[in-house]
Amino acid sequence: MVQFIDLPLELLPAILVYLPKPHHLASTSLVNKTFYAFSTPLLYSRASIYAWHKESKYKVIRLFDTLSRCAHLAKHLRRLEVRDFPKALSFPDIDIFDIVVMGLRNCTALRSCTWTRDGSLSSDILDALKASEELQELEINGHSDGNYDPKLLLQFNHLTKISIIMPSVPVIGALEGWLTQTGKTLRSLTLVCKSSPIVTDDVLRSLAYHLPNLDHIHLTGCPKVTHQGVSAVLDSNITGIESLGLEGVSARFDMAAFAENCTTKQMLRRLRSITLTVQQQLLMKDWMANVLNLLSSAPLEVFHVYSTGAFFESPVTDDFWSKLINIHGPRLTRFSVHRMLISLQAISDICEKCTSLEQLFIVVEPGSLNNLAACLSSAKRLQTVHINYPLEASTDTLPILFPSDVLAIVRQCSSTVTQFGCNAKVWQVGRSVTVNNDGSMASHPQLYPYESLDIPEQFLVVRT
Repeated sequence: MVQFIDLPLELLPAILVYLPKPHHLASTSLVNKTFYAFSTPLLYSRASIYAWHKESKYKVIRLFDTLSRCAHLAKHLRRLEVRDFPKALSFPDIDIFDIVVMGLRNCTALRSCTWTRDGSLSSDILDALKASEELQELEINGHSDGNYDPKLLLQFNHLTKISIIMPSVPVIGALEGWLTQTGKTLRSLTLVCKSSPIVTDDVLRSLAYHLPNLDHIHLTGCPKVTHQGVSAVLDSNITGIESLGLEGVSARFDMAAFAENCTTKQMLRRLRSITLTVQQQLLMKDWMANVLNLLSSAPLEVFHVYSTGAFFESPVTDDFWSKLINIHGPRLTRFSVHRMLISLQAISDICEKCTSLEQLFIVVEPGSLNNLAACLSSAKRLQTVHINYPLEASTDTLPILFPSDVLAIVRQCSSTVTQFGCNAKVWQVGRSVTVNNDGSMASHPQLYPYESLDIPEQFLVVRT
């Protein structure tokens, strides 16, 4: 009988890549020299540290201590995410920033860096990141005051993706000069504020000329940005934007004028993904009609929308969902709605008419769960489902479904479903195979803890 050890070596990397957690790869690297040679590059290709990780701040120290001492391991790092940092901790005989800088200088093949903890990014760290000539993506905290010199950002001149969290005035002031250096290669720009007035239409107009090749632009929490500033960026684009995010922008954002301008100039001729927010003061009927006009000629595949204030009941929005899927249904792969209740009839239509649907995020009443499974069963390509309850249904703690209730729903879904969530809980869906008495085989869904390093999409949608 052929054993695992008899498999061709070239198959081993294809197998190891499916191990989701670092400690799995750490174990396989100890099997023998061959496994070590294939496991180690995968083990060190990505390092992610989040605030909710157990002892996250100490993990930062251990990570960079390893990277600083072991250049042969640091050379494998491609993606680094530091979302927590031990600013307030003291370690005898250890200068935290020294080992961080030394470790980063050894990461010569780093392609993506995320460093978002306020006050933890320094000029020395930015200088150290220049050691990697392959760096293409940079996501940073924009609070530079007393932390780093914004002029150092100009040294990153061949980036494809820039994300700035809570930018300060000096960082916004340096942004035009930065984009002068890297604008030709830049494909994605994200500015995430928190009701900050710093990002304005004038700022966007000054940047627009330097963003001719942009594919993705996302603005979050920018209350001084209107349709005029966004239109300036889109108007300077050569090929047409693919992804647009407008979350928490100005209440004076004129969706009707924006839609008219975009459709007249065909600015959204390549748009595949859009994220929008609905504000309480909007006239919903007019806003929905304008959005349909905006998206009328776009080859839309991904649709996100959520309310930043008032919770909208399903009768208000049912006609909007119906018209949207009548236009875009066959192409839509992801349909995501938060803080806006969707009726079972609308969900049924989405699952039936969106024949390419893979991801569905919706708000439903707890009492409709028994009928939800019948709606979901129509989506033959569905992979990810996440349901939230209306805000008023929540008490001090967010309710979740029992695993038995989840399995009852999943059993009626397509066998393609691999992830299911409710409110703050997410499960992975696997399959067990049994052999019947007649020799036939049967597949049964099973629930497992979520193991991916990536944050589930539904926790990233609502950001304002």
